[in-house]
Amino acid sequence: MKQTDKKKLIKVGEFSDKFNNLISANIPLLKIYCSKGLRTHLIKREHYSCLPYINAIPDIIENPDYIGINPNENETTIELIKVYNKNILIGIKLDADENYLYVSTMYELQESKLIRRLHSGRLKIYIDE
Repeated sequence: MKQTDKKKLIKVGEFSDKFNNLISANIPLLKIYCSKGLRTHLIKREHYSCLPYINAIPDIIENPDYIGINPNENETTIELIKVYNKNILIGIKLDADENYLYVSTMYELQESKLIRRLHSGRLKIYIDE
């Protein structure tokens, strides 16, 4: 990772092989980073309901309730969802050039969409064994 990039990123977790096993993926087991500009990004995208959960990102990564892969992305995007008083989804992508994972998005997922994604198989229930 470039030295200038390190100053803009905060380590928020590590990708677990348990995730790969559950969703039949082969994502590298790397550290996961979050941009210091995530708050600004969420405000720009009007994801205001997620602002109180920015500090919960490490908890979402460590203890997700649901996990899946976004089929609508060109590159693999892992979706981790944690149920608080809202369903908070974070998307994680791989920066292949710099070889690290990063939180690419964060938003509230409506209950109806959560249920639909479970029924379609896009999401799996995560049980830490």
